[in-house]
Amino acid sequence: MTSEEIKALDSQYVMHTYGRFPVAIDHGEGAKLYDPEGKEYIDFTSGIGVSALGYGNEAWADAIFAQGKKLGHVSNLFYTEPCARLAEILCRRTGMSNVFFANGGGEANEGMIKLARKYSFDKYGKGRATIITLNNSFHGRTITTLTATGQDSFHNYFFPFTEGFRYADADSIPALKAAAGGDVCAVMVELVQGEGGVLPLDPHYVKDLADLCAENDWLLLVDEVQSGVGRTGSLFTFQQYDILPDVCSFAKGIAGGLPMSGILANEKCRSVLTPGTHATTFGANPVCAAAGLYVQEVLSDAFLEEVKEKGEYLRDGIEALHLPCFGKTRGMGLMIGIEVADGYKNSEIAQKLIAAGLLVLTAGAGMRLLPPLVITKDEIDAGLAILKQTLS
Repeated sequence: MTSEEIKALDSQYVMHTYGRFPVAIDHGEGAKLYDPEGKEYIDFTSGIGVSALGYGNEAWADAIFAQGKKLGHVSNLFYTEPCARLAEILCRRTGMSNVFFANGGGEANEGMIKLARKYSFDKYGKGRATIITLNNSFHGRTITTLTATGQDSFHNYFFPFTEGFRYADADSIPALKAAAGGDVCAVMVELVQGEGGVLPLDPHYVKDLADLCAENDWLLLVDEVQSGVGRTGSLFTFQQYDILPDVCSFAKGIAGGLPMSGILANEKCRSVLTPGTHATTFGANPVCAAAGLYVQEVLSDAFLEEVKEKGEYLRDGIEALHLPCFGKTRGMGLMIGIEVADGYKNSEIAQKLIAAGLLVLTAGAGMRLLPPLVITKDEIDAGLAILKQTLS
């Protein structure tokens, strides 16, 4: 099908819930994508952080194919090897104790919220179920995770929203204490606020937050749906903040392009969710888990160091262009935000760049870049050239 035929068919039969850019994607290789007519795009988005290993990765596809021929799905009432092996690797590499596998980021965060409330109920009884989240945060699209999201723009249409959330400004312990009370069971944060504009939390604040949670027996919940699985240059971002959360959610890049997510619990929380209290039909799907095992093979310590280096290279390259529409860059690893100068709109900048052959994202009032972790410096340079030519 041609691009126009695909767009027409989609417009007729798919719900219009996405503000799509006028581009149809047919295939890819490395960090490059191509439309049906063969136009090339440098990809600085990786499917919003999902296609961590880029496109056309034959070893990843072979792992999926081999497992698909062997066993595509079986109920979680039975054991499977890919699930158990992936769980072991994630726990050994993070210091966490066990894993629950799910399908998407919102579902993972729902599970994390349920675990926190059950932990408190089991220990303290009813009346201690409030979770504090941060203003400018984003935690998902379900009713509960929309409520957890600390942005008023998401608190519309779908009334009534789930009770039991309060909000505090990021990087302010006084603000957190002001939101606290005897009904609090947990604090939930993104260490790098993604949808809010790619805003890393201050390390001193995170350390004080972890101490405050420990003192009050509030669970520290870390949402790494976007920042996890190598995106910031470590397997999980909390490892760079030198903390061990009580529960950590993950998704996006965990299976390199297949739908998979989950939560990791520490030793204190490993037995909170018991048989019958939480489940999902497709979680720990053997094919997704096999893809996840291959992703873990790739994400060696040396590879993760390269992610940090490539992130610095890309940020330095953007700032060296001195583009009139851009201010400073920020972020960690290959999770990069760019300030947009007054008088410019990030949506218009994105449209111009995509038309010129560079796929980018917006976040908050700025730009957001999430290239495949395997992007080469040549591909980065090609993207920088498009930035210069289009926005100078």
